[in-house]
Amino acid sequence: MQDTRPLLLATDFPQIDRLSVDTLQVNLGYRCNQSCSHCHVNAGPSRTESMDRDTVDLVLDVIDAHGVQCLDITGGAPELNPHFRYLAREARRRGASVTDRCNLSILLEPGQEDLADFLASESIDVTASLPCYLEDNVDAQRGKGVYSRSIEALQRLNALGYGRGRGLRLDLVFNPRGAVLPPPQQSLEQDYKRELRARYGIEFDRLLTLANLPVARFGAVLLAQGGFEQYMALLRHSHDPRNLDAVMCRRLVSIDWRGFVYDCDFNQMLDLPLLVTDRRLHLRDLRDALPVGVPIRRGEHCWACTAGQGSSCSGALAA
Repeated sequence: MQDTRPLLLATDFPQIDRLSVDTLQVNLGYRCNQSCSHCHVNAGPSRTESMDRDTVDLVLDVIDAHGVQCLDITGGAPELNPHFRYLAREARRRGASVTDRCNLSILLEPGQEDLADFLASESIDVTASLPCYLEDNVDAQRGKGVYSRSIEALQRLNALGYGRGRGLRLDLVFNPRGAVLPPPQQSLEQDYKRELRARYGIEFDRLLTLANLPVARFGAVLLAQGGFEQYMALLRHSHDPRNLDAVMCRRLVSIDWRGFVYDCDFNQMLDLPLLVTDRRLHLRDLRDALPVGVPIRRGEHCWACTAGQGSSCSGALAA
């Protein structure tokens, strides 16, 4: 697989600093029950990387030390990590909000039959990937049969109160299928809500639109198809400097399965760690102080976060 990393390191993207650390985004490992074409993690069933219990306890130590408000748990399929439920439960016990970045089909996997009940019992927010409300588009991007399993999982979450205004948040995530920017988030959300309600009686809170980052699996596809330079030109041309104030890296840090610290999940995939005097920062270092007011490592991929409406793990940045 071709690697876009060497093409992304040199950049003139504007310098920005971290303003605060409100959120720890923790990647519990790269194992997943799916292999999606847009995945920037290269996650899949054959991946073996997985955060161990000692590192999970370091995450909780950092929450304790600084009163971190939000824990954002991702993967792979983070629920496949044997310590996922322990981490989520303990973070909630400490008063932090917890978001599970869920691919939906994991709720139907053998051994995960009670996962939806666990999420509801701990009042864990679910942010679930559903790249379209049409079956053919989803299966083309995520694998045959994924759409029908995703619909069944959403109905199961609805039955527990998710997305129905009962304090259990259910957000859906849209990624474009190719080298284009997402359409306006607000109008697409209306389409999703209308179609999913009419077809399946499904309700959810928000739709989050994310641009595809030219890294890992999606970056390799761009190179193989000769579309990398054109996509990068689109991102640069669509840059809106107003989005710089709201990019997610200014208020979170990303943690990999080994406990090393990055400015964002995409830098993690490009192995661009957050450095202190040329040394990789680790969770152990965060127990003493959080990296606030320090410059964020940038690359050409950063243009994707400020293009158009802007893109972050919480969706579009512009109103």
